[in-house]
This record gives sequence, structure tokens and C-alpha cells, in this order.
Amino acid sequence: MKNLSILGSTGSIGVSTLQVVEAFPADYRVVALTAGNNIELLAQQVIKFQPQLVAVANEEKAEQLAAMLHGLDVQILCGVEGLIRCATCPDTGMVVAAIVGAAGLVPTLAAIKAGKDVALANKETLVTAGSLVMDEVARQGVRMIPVDSEHSAIFQSLAGQRSEDVRRLILTASGGPFRESSLLQLQAVTPEDALAHPNWEMGKKISVDSATMMNKGLEVIEAYWLFQLPAERIAVHIHPESIIHSMVEYQDGAIMAQLGIPDMKTPIAYALSWPKRLPLDQEPLDLCRAGRLTFEMPDYDRFPCLRLAYDALAAGGTIPAVMNAANEVAVEAFLQNRLSFLGIPKVIEGVMERHARQELINIDRVLQADLWGRQEARNLIAGGLR
Repeated sequence: MKNLSILGSTGSIGVSTLQVVEAFPADYRVVALTAGNNIELLAQQVIKFQPQLVAVANEEKAEQLAAMLHGLDVQILCGVEGLIRCATCPDTGMVVAAIVGAAGLVPTLAAIKAGKDVALANKETLVTAGSLVMDEVARQGVRMIPVDSEHSAIFQSLAGQRSEDVRRLILTASGGPFRESSLLQLQAVTPEDALAHPNWEMGKKISVDSATMMNKGLEVIEAYWLFQLPAERIAVHIHPESIIHSMVEYQDGAIMAQLGIPDMKTPIAYALSWPKRLPLDQEPLDLCRAGRLTFEMPDYDRFPCLRLAYDALAAGGTIPAVMNAANEVAVEAFLQNRLSFLGIPKVIEGVMERHARQELINIDRVLQADLWGRQEARNLIAGGLR
């Protein structure tokens, strides 16, 4: 039996992970759960899965959760220290890193330093501190198995192949809800519009990132660190059907692809069970009914966030952390109707241009860059950038 700590258990990835655990109770046991503010759902999860440890955002939420769980044998923690305790729990064999945003970096890195294998759904961990994180993975000899459907597809398509035979990686993207929208139409996009993803059910932040294509940019940077290929050999193809989850092209012209229905339980289950596969009760992919599979190149003029991510990867150092911080602030402002949809890349680019790049020498420098990027983004928005 594999013992799991799930960081971000009330988000879409965390909920799907627990559905996999529930379907295979003889294979997995939950020893720790963390959440931010959704303590109602967290309380239900604690009652069902009986973890040893739970962590929430702050003391107030911890007290509320304790009242809901009165009489249960569970230790309730809070804040960053609580996240770290859950990520490094001695009984944990694998940590599912599913916290959204840069907040997942510190506990994920703590898990790696504690010798835990990581099922990585928090792409920002590698976006903000890729060199530091991968150095620690190598130092500790732990496994980092991707959960994002695109990186899981690449991971599967590389199985049994020689890395030196890889020509390029091809990340697929649905194109989001505005794939065919004009710049004029994008000026009028509302948060409700951006949250209506055509294929995937995701949280609000990731849904907006998908709509701006920043999500794909973050995935390019994540792929760079996971698979150790230069940016010019990591391509993005728009694939509206979301059936091919990504591909690997080899030097002899062969292309290996992983296909499946758009459901995150498949890559989650593979990360938990690798190198085995679990017999999931999933709707099978019917290729005859699926019909034609189409592809197109991304439009960097309408979706500049993807270009900005490639620029950040090329610049390196603290620039990706600053870019990510600015994006998180800009997306939050957009969801609160304080920033337009097209204002998101303007804020990100403005913050990147103002930042004096530094080398990533330690985690403190990453966190300082993150804080600087957030404040600079807030300043731009407060200054009237729309």
C-alpha cells in the first residue's frame, strides 16, 4: 500500500486524486491533506479518508475545521509550516503536489528534501525554481512523475526510448474558449466567458490561464526542466479536440502520441501507480465517433502570454518567477473585474521589463523575486493599466 499526502485536496486535481484513491482502497491510504479556505469540503474529505494530518490557510480556518471535526483523531495545522509538516510526514511515500500557483513551491521542495516521491501537478514549482528543484531531485534520488496531462503524455511517449533520439516535444493545447476570437472580441471578454472552457473542468485560475494560453507557456517551461530539452525543441500545437494529449517526435521521423478522453483521473492514476496501470472505470475513447483530429499553430499576436513564457525561459534566472507572480496577480484582478482580459499580458510584460534579472542561487531569491513581481503587478494595475 502506498501512503499519500495530497497538497491541495479541495482543488480539481485533489478531488480527482481522492476519487482514484477511493476506487482503489487496497492500494492507497491518505495520511495528510491540505487545503486553503474550503474547509467545508476538506472536513468531508477528512471524515471519509481519516488522515493523520491536515493543514489549512490560517489559525481561524484551523479553529473552524476543528469544530467540524470534533472527536476525530486528526492533527490540524495551519500556514506554511503546516503545509511543510504534511509534505514531509514520515509515513508518506508520495506527495501529490496539487496546490495552484507559486504557493506550492515551498512544501513541494520540502517533500523532495525529505526524500519523498512527488506526483507533480503544480507546474509553478518548476516554472519559478526549476534549476533548484531538479538539482534537489537528483541529490535525493527521488522520482518526480508529472500529473499534467501534457507532461504525462510525453512521459508515457518516452517510455522505452533513448533520450538522444528525441527530436522535439509537441505540447498540445485546446486553444481555450477564444481560439477563433478576434482581438476586438477579446477586448470584451468577461470572467464568465473565460471560465467556460470547451473541454476541461478546471479551477478558476487555471481556466483563465488556459484562455490566455499562459497555461501552455507555463507547461513549456515545466517541460524544459522535466525532460531537459532546449526551448527551440519544445513546440506547441493547437488541437481543439483535446484527444491527443501531447507527442514526442524522434529523429527518424516517428511520432509517439498518447491519446485519451479529457479526464485528469487517467494521468493522476498513472502517476500514482507507475510503472503499473490501474483498471480505471473510464469511458473508453471511441476514435470512430471522435472523427477528425485537427491541428494549427498558436497565434502569438492574439495570445502573447505564450510568447512571454518563451521569453522568460530564454532569459532564465529570476525572470520566470517574476512572470509567474505577475500573472497570478493579473488573473486575480481580471476575475475581480479590475483588469481587462487583454490587460493580463500587458501587466506581465510590464513587470518583466522592469525586473533586474538575478541568478537563482537559493530559494530565498526565488521568493524575493515572487514578492517583487506581485507588488510591481499591483502597482501597474493601481496605476490605471487596463
